[in-house]
Amino acid sequence: MRIRILDRYLMREFSGPFLFCIFGFTIVLLTGLLFQLSDMIFVNDVPVLTVSKLLLYGIPEAAVSTVPVACLFATLLAVGRIVQDNEMTVLRASGVSYPRLVLPILFLGLVASVLTFLASEHIVPAANRKFENIVRQIVFSEGVPIVDEKVFFHGGEDRYFYIEEVDRKTNELKNVLVWEVDRGGFPRVISAKSGIFQERNWVLLDGVAQELDDEGFVAYESRFQRLEIVTEEPGEVYFGSQRTVSEMNRRELATYIARFQRSGLKVLSFVVDYHMKLSLPMACLVLALFGAPLALRGKGGRSFGIVVSLVVMLFYYISVAISRSLGMNEFLPPLVAAWIVNIIFALAGFVLLREADKLR
Repeated sequence: MRIRILDRYLMREFSGPFLFCIFGFTIVLLTGLLFQLSDMIFVNDVPVLTVSKLLLYGIPEAAVSTVPVACLFATLLAVGRIVQDNEMTVLRASGVSYPRLVLPILFLGLVASVLTFLASEHIVPAANRKFENIVRQIVFSEGVPIVDEKVFFHGGEDRYFYIEEVDRKTNELKNVLVWEVDRGGFPRVISAKSGIFQERNWVLLDGVAQELDDEGFVAYESRFQRLEIVTEEPGEVYFGSQRTVSEMNRRELATYIARFQRSGLKVLSFVVDYHMKLSLPMACLVLALFGAPLALRGKGGRSFGIVVSLVVMLFYYISVAISRSLGMNEFLPPLVAAWIVNIIFALAGFVLLREADKLR
């Protein structure tokens, strides 16, 4: 019974700072977004209601991104408070081991990871898609067709487009890939070094068209200097279907990755992001594991928890950015690049946890 009471006590100590941190940091992120959106009101004459919708659709991504920070912050404050009030000494004297003591906090970290993953899969992509579609509609209303780089979009009929680079000054498209999907087999793949979109025509220059057989091998290949693809709908219909990685969940992203790989194209950045859509939510549990024994090395208190949280999170996200870059540039396998930071922090957490009983 004593252990169960202790578990509930620690969960209450964790929950308050956790919810406060999510709320506070979400407000900070939304404030930054609001400053960006305010230009639409005063410069582009976008209605306040439309900007309010954009702000609303920005909430899920902002909130989800704060959860790992909140887990670390709440862990340091919850453990730090019982250290500061000498409750740790009493608990240890009563025979409660430190790993058992922080078990409820690790459980809450796991729950936070699962909920963050579910939100990242089912809520955030849909909200981001609505956000980006509103922005695209605003751009189209100004008569400026926009093609995003490195995104997927449906180009009418059974045709899909991917554009590596866009020259904003000349609207020239570079490294254009087109998949004309055959319902009964592999797609017809068209690649071009450059191109341009004119009204309802895609004009592709200096490219290759490949027909694939039933086993995915090239059965026929022809080169072209100029190829025109006429679409039935205006550009805004197709450009509105563009999707960035943030607008897709893992299942959707996996579908596009498979389509690329069947065409013989390396898409390391997308493969790394695919794995990170799972590894980043798991940061909640990893940082709780790392932060719990780390709190024993301070004297407790909120100032210690705040400072250490900021330092650890800065180091964590810098490490994630570096590992992602290494994966994209083939220095690390995509799976390793996505998980190596979590693995290092988790191993460090286990070591600190083992040593925790020797400290007090």
